[in-house]
Amino acid sequence: MVLLALSFTPATAEDNAELGEELTPMGAKKASNSDTIPAYRGGFTATQSSDFAPEDPFNEDQELFRIDQDNVNDYRDHLSPGQVAMIKTYDDYFIPVYKTRRTAAYPEAIEEQTMANDGRVKLVENGNGLKNYESATPFPKPENGLEAIWNHVTRYRGGSLQRNIARTTPEADGDFTVTRVTEDLAYPTALVDYDPDHHDNILFYYRQKVTAPSRLSGNILLVHETINQLREPRQSWFYNSGHKRVRKLPGAGYDAQGGGTDGHATADNLDMFNGATDRYEWELKGKKEMFIPYNAYQLADRDLSYDDIIQASHINPELTRYERHRVWHVRATLKDDKSHVYSRRDFYIDEDSWQIAVVDHYDGRGDLWRVAEAHMLQLPEPKVPAYAFEALYDLRSGRYVINGLTNEERNPYQFDKKYRYRQFTPAALRRSHR
Repeated sequence: MVLLALSFTPATAEDNAELGEELTPMGAKKASNSDTIPAYRGGFTATQSSDFAPEDPFNEDQELFRIDQDNVNDYRDHLSPGQVAMIKTYDDYFIPVYKTRRTAAYPEAIEEQTMANDGRVKLVENGNGLKNYESATPFPKPENGLEAIWNHVTRYRGGSLQRNIARTTPEADGDFTVTRVTEDLAYPTALVDYDPDHHDNILFYYRQKVTAPSRLSGNILLVHETINQLREPRQSWFYNSGHKRVRKLPGAGYDAQGGGTDGHATADNLDMFNGATDRYEWELKGKKEMFIPYNAYQLADRDLSYDDIIQASHINPELTRYERHRVWHVRATLKDDKSHVYSRRDFYIDEDSWQIAVVDHYDGRGDLWRVAEAHMLQLPEPKVPAYAFEALYDLRSGRYVINGLTNEERNPYQFDKKYRYRQFTPAALRRSHR
């Protein structure tokens, strides 16, 4: 029996729409709104590419208008409460709005698998895992909030990959120190030594090695990310290069402090949301049109330095691009018998990519506390939606966490990497100092 976490959602006109016809293979509405949102034409699939993102294909687009403290009330119906709060809190913060371009695109094989998943993949009891799931988007026509959030958690990311990125938590005055890491992400079915019996509940294997600053260099985090985390909790280990010791990390999820964030993010803030879903009731509020960060090619420009992007209290808004898109609104409300520092979270998920674009986080008193935004861009090669980076703003402290920066990094992304399972074991961590 599925409990209240699967809140009822009223039927909509899209419930009977067909994938690949009125809807895209990923479940987005193809049609335009006859005004600001164009019809879907297949996304951005040009072959031009650099070592991470292509040159901005829309660099000749002119800003249509900007939303600031003078006019924010005119646009609040198409903003989240957190976005409105950011504008009202910071005099120098604004949202520049550009022409909407529906660039999200996936490989044909992913689209075909997504259509095959429709009606076949099911939530396990209480929604804490998936049945009959192999890959791609499990619920292109979600019927509840849990199905929509699972679409984000399991979305295609370009297969197994390695990325070199930077993260930082600037001080309130804008001063910051960068931490550089190399991350490896491996999907079980892509492992050279894949064993379906051994990896049946694994979503992916993850390893993060710190390369700078020197005092942290060589530290490694290893995660075995499970699908059903009540059946089998996430497994995490940490290798301390100074002590040359490996220790298992208990409770590395939910609202545990996020690593390298000075306490300004939780473990499940990473990637806008990750991990177990059991502490919340999930409600699908429906779709709305909203101004969200999109086509952020300028923010990924290799000619930019981190000093160009990072400012006190928030990133440089002159470098951002927002567009009006349709999003799924999912509300997560903390269950009465569960604990978490966030009593409520409102997620706004792009209909074309299933990437979370904006999240508002509320504290135990129900007050707005933190606002997350992910600046999306489409990679034409491989054909995958991605983030230039994600930022989590703390409205009380004036600080924020920014993760995924690539502007100053060498070889930011390498896709289709080949891995073996033995590379993602605690024993491999013990061998790392050699």
